[in-house]
Amino acid sequence: MQKIRVMLVDDQELLREGLKTIIHTQHDMEVVAEAENGEKALASIAEAAPDVVLMDIQMPVMNGVKATTAIKKMHPQVTIVVLTTFNDDDFIIDALANGAAGYLLKDIHGPHLIRAIRDACQGQLLLPGPIAAKLAARVSEQIAPIPPFRQEGLSALNNRELEIGALLAQGLSNRQIAKSLFLTEGTVKNYISEIYSKLGTSNRTQVSLLLQQLKKD
Repeated sequence: MQKIRVMLVDDQELLREGLKTIIHTQHDMEVVAEAENGEKALASIAEAAPDVVLMDIQMPVMNGVKATTAIKKMHPQVTIVVLTTFNDDDFIIDALANGAAGYLLKDIHGPHLIRAIRDACQGQLLLPGPIAAKLAARVSEQIAPIPPFRQEGLSALNNRELEIGALLAQGLSNRQIAKSLFLTEGTVKNYISEIYSKLGTSNRTQVSLLLQQLKKD
């Protein structure tokens, strides 16, 4: 079985050690790299090749928002989950708007952390209701000035892509979508790639929220 490769990015060594201990109790995941700030994460991420990055927000040198933006630009396939000790909406929303798959509070219980890593790796968005609503408002503000893009992107989707897009907008993972539509995960990934291409972004969070907004319109 191929293990889920996890990278820990946090300036607190004690926290990294605690997370590593929890993750290494699982047979299907491993910590492959650590970094104490965003700059060091950027320098080592290509060699580490993680599937999931647990990213602190508040760090010296380069914070988690800037690091998330840079990593997603260079390595869009990497899933990033933001870690925070507080409910700082602005930082969290900035990270989500720039490609993070969700966020977790650092005091999360071990079993919940493990489940969240698996969900994120499967494409599940980790977005509690209040944060999701604020992020939707932020994305709506960003796309409001360019209605031609929204209409053209929607009309370019075929029926199957719209069907998959509707499930994507509900926050379903690739596996859940495949099971719901009796397709293989590979087929679903191909369709989602086409959706990304037609909507002009590879940010799963933004695509989900965009499709939700288009549906309302």
